Amino acid sequence: MPEIDPQSQRHFAVDIVRKLRARGFEALWAGGCVRDQLLGRVPKDFDVATTATPVEIRELFTMRRTIAIGAAFGVITVLGPKEAGKIEVATFRQDAEYSDGRHPDSVKFSTPEADAARRDFTINGLFFDPLEDRVIDFVGGQDDLVRGIVRAIGDPRARLAEDKLRLLRAVRFAATLGFVLEPATRDAVESMAAEITVVSVERIAAEMRLMLVHASRAQAILLLREVGLLDVILPELKTASPPKTLTGTGRPAEEAWLVTLEVMQMLAEPGFSTALAALLHTFIEAPHVEEISRRWKLSNRETSRTRWLIENLTALTHARHAAWPRLQRILIADGIQDLLTLYEAISTATGKSADDIAYCRERLEMPHEELDPPPILTGSDLIAHGVPRGKQYQWLLEAVRDAQLEKRIGNRTEALALVDQLRAEPGTQPGLD
Repeated sequence: MPEIDPQSQRHFAVDIVRKLRARGFEALWAGGCVRDQLLGRVPKDFDVATTATPVEIRELFTMRRTIAIGAAFGVITVLGPKEAGKIEVATFRQDAEYSDGRHPDSVKFSTPEADAARRDFTINGLFFDPLEDRVIDFVGGQDDLVRGIVRAIGDPRARLAEDKLRLLRAVRFAATLGFVLEPATRDAVESMAAEITVVSVERIAAEMRLMLVHASRAQAILLLREVGLLDVILPELKTASPPKTLTGTGRPAEEAWLVTLEVMQMLAEPGFSTALAALLHTFIEAPHVEEISRRWKLSNRETSRTRWLIENLTALTHARHAAWPRLQRILIADGIQDLLTLYEAISTATGKSADDIAYCRERLEMPHEELDPPPILTGSDLIAHGVPRGKQYQWLLEAVRDAQLEKRIGNRTEALALVDQLRAEPGTQPGLD
């Protein structure tokens, strides 16, 4: 995908408003872009709200430059220049009942004030006129931005009941913005936490991704736990006893939690799998990662990386004294930088020595041909040497590779001699038929 230039996107968002106004429609920026702008942040995207209907929006911006995927809810996507990306243009609307706890049964086009009233939180219910440079606030969002409060618009329980995903969004906004949940809104989140299960697992996982990769991940997890959402999303953490891992050895559960939160805080710009491993590793053994991944419908890559990180954490504990072939296989793995990042955060949080990390990083600076030399033998070489096919191939090739890495052998002749020696020694080939 082309890189989106924030300035180009902003100009495009202004141009959309200008074109709608020129046709006699009311048009304003809406939602998160207004919030971010007032907080002095560069908006990640822009949304425009207007009195124009979806049909009128498409007529103005042409069928070729618009996408009507959200037309049933009054939303049309307008495509801009490559560097500006795309912007959603929505008709001011009022929602009917949310019988599924996620989507309105129907919508009717309405006014800016009614549109603001149906949004989730006051800080997201703001409008901005980019042509006149003024904020339009029907819900008190400006005051809540100044006070650092996440407040539901209107009755909190009614607002959260409309779309149960808002339970998670409330926590995410509070954590990522460094705000607090307004008391009535927090009470509603706590009392309704069990209802998050009506939300699709994909949407739950998407919210967790946003929280875990953000610098406020520890605050987000702490708040999720305090309001009862974490117990529903990750019930394994509610019942687990800290296993004997790096942060959990002999620690009471609450102390292990505090260390886990500190580890998460220490992570520097982790990917989702690294942050998830930091959250789980004290309480969840690696095999149980599969259960969580299936429930959240994570990708195979996310699942395997999270499990690999948890499995190999203890392998770095005594890296300086580990057998080189075993450590080498970890150091050349695709996820080694993530593993070192996680291990370093754990070491810092628990006061452990950083010597093993330094040793691993020093080894990674070795020339590639020394760190990971091409294998001397392959399966084809064993076939050519007359070794019968079977389970012994993997064991023999690993034994030869170990000897190569330990510099006990250095060429094909010596490797084949080692194969012959291993095959001749009784009881040296485990698990063979």
